[in-house]
Amino acid sequence: MKGFSDEPNYVVELLEGGTALEDVIDNHIYEQALAEKNAFVVANLGALMRQHVLWQNTLPLVRPFYPVKCNGSPAVIEILAALGVGFVCANKAEITLVLNHDVPPENIILSGVCKQLSHIKHAAKNGINYLVCDNEAELCKIARAHPNARLILQMSTEAQAEEASMAFGCSLKSCRHLLETAKELGVDVVGVAFQVPTACKDPQVYTHALSDARCVFDMGEELGFNMEILDVGGGFSGSELQLKQVHAAIRPLLEAYFPVMSGVHVIAEPGTFYVSSSFTLAVNVIGKKVLASDLLDESKAELKPNDGSEFLYYLNDGVYGSFVGKLLGNTIPSPTVHKMSLAAGEPMFSSSLWGPSCDALDQVVEHCLLPELAVGDWLIFNNMGASGQEESAAISNADKPPVYYTITTSDWFEMQEAGICLDNTMKNFSLVQYGL
Repeated sequence: MKGFSDEPNYVVELLEGGTALEDVIDNHIYEQALAEKNAFVVANLGALMRQHVLWQNTLPLVRPFYPVKCNGSPAVIEILAALGVGFVCANKAEITLVLNHDVPPENIILSGVCKQLSHIKHAAKNGINYLVCDNEAELCKIARAHPNARLILQMSTEAQAEEASMAFGCSLKSCRHLLETAKELGVDVVGVAFQVPTACKDPQVYTHALSDARCVFDMGEELGFNMEILDVGGGFSGSELQLKQVHAAIRPLLEAYFPVMSGVHVIAEPGTFYVSSSFTLAVNVIGKKVLASDLLDESKAELKPNDGSEFLYYLNDGVYGSFVGKLLGNTIPSPTVHKMSLAAGEPMFSSSLWGPSCDALDQVVEHCLLPELAVGDWLIFNNMGASGQEESAAISNADKPPVYYTITTSDWFEMQEAGICLDNTMKNFSLVQYGL
């Protein structure tokens, strides 16, 4: 994750006894209070393991392939690789990152429907044969640069078309033409992929998507292709309830269209599901203004709840840093105030949160209700593991918040029981007792 600084070898603090993540955050806030009050991140690596166990228990027949663009932190890649998860890479840099963690090429998919030629050649050079494709121009490019490619056709879905302004994925009608063109060019086609946005609440979308996928499988088999991979995408928010709802929607359809005896390998791309809850961001309030209503003189404003005025708070991190997901259309969760216990009936005020750039686009949270804060207070943002930090390095050259990795003793023992050995499979980890 380029938005958070990572070293090739990183220290993971082992939390023993009753030590909680909140204690770690408290300790680092205390350290920052004596220093520069910089933003920082605390990562709970045990949450990755728990999400993996949840996935295996709920969707045991669907193999996860983690999209690296969601969060490319080397610690995340190392743990997921040790757990046997596959990876979806969008470019050459992500391929290199995953290969450096000893992931076999057959466990990597090169995604993207408009790939740079050098990235296709890099995949071919490293034996990465699974590539996604949804148009004829891309198909011809792959045929020239990667003759051993095994294509996965990216189909569009109704929900995807409604959410995105640009249409990605090919329609059912155009799939036959792509299959026939692939046959003429001698390019192998082995499967179908589709995406259902996480925000989609209608399970009927999976009904249509899986029905269309079955039709494409039939077309491919008629043309002599060995269709063996079905990718149901990454529409998984991270909650257990939503995962079970998706499972309930797709299970009967998979049994009807792609039964186990068919030999089809069903995979998915859970990104947010794995990492969202693992990363917590702490930021400091560095400025404060009152945006008075028309009834108040701003210089003399005394806010009252619901009087039409609001507080503007400026933070030491913004959308050109850890909150870049806001620019990408992601929703930033409302924060909690560190170490502030609200008394019953304590007033809450309309507030907005801004980054430090004084740019009109640098609005982190448009509206939330908070008690009145002071400069120097800390705000805690949970579920920041998939907020889009991967792209922040391309937007800003500012220093990135440091990441403090943690894991509890119980989570560490569970990892060992799952076959993860510190010496053999997680060579970049240095495990130390918290507080030492």
